[in-house]
Amino acid sequence: MRQIPLAIGPDTAPGFDTFVPGANAEALAHLSGPQLRSTMVYLWGAQGSGKTHLLRAWAAGWQAQGHQVGWFRAGDPLPWTLWPDWAAVVVDECHLLDDPSQRAAFALFTLAAEHGVAFAAAGRVPPVDLPLREELRTRLAWGHVFELKPLGEAEARAAVRREADRRGLFLSDEVMAFMLRRFSRDLKDMMALLDVVDQYSLAQARPVTVPLLRRMLADDTELAGSAT
Repeated sequence: MRQIPLAIGPDTAPGFDTFVPGANAEALAHLSGPQLRSTMVYLWGAQGSGKTHLLRAWAAGWQAQGHQVGWFRAGDPLPWTLWPDWAAVVVDECHLLDDPSQRAAFALFTLAAEHGVAFAAAGRVPPVDLPLREELRTRLAWGHVFELKPLGEAEARAAVRREADRRGLFLSDEVMAFMLRRFSRDLKDMMALLDVVDQYSLAQARPVTVPLLRRMLADDTELAGSAT
């Protein structure tokens, strides 16, 4: 049975306190601690391992201190400009940068280094394996590099149950097993799924059960079309 990708519903707040570390405690401690001002950090790992969540939490940490942060990702229109009032800059999805964006990212890195602006980036693979221009690939490896690993099933289950409890949404073990079996285990997707389940349960005035989830799938043509 193929897992169903889900990309609907609002994002979970991108704070350090909402990040479930699993095997990524070292990266979390580094980014959320006094090293917030580290001049260079690169995160890499598979989709759903938490790279963008940690980058957003890192950016939010700067903003909470009254600083401005620039954010760029593959596909954003050019030019990419480093503004004088920025204290930090983020480049996400480095593995997808095309040649013009690679030049822009390299220029950002150079200017950030010259002006003491913190720089954080992320991609699917370590810097040495990035399909990028040599000068950019080597510079992304200059600072702290952390591999992020996706949550295991037990950790994903605990994270979803914790969020459900926070919402006052009771999920039985049977419901949890159904969700983890039928839907994407990407934590962002699972949190989006909780939004949908919560709203559907309220609209139907029924508790969350496996039959209710099956009915939700039947009522949602997009999800039903993805089911096997």
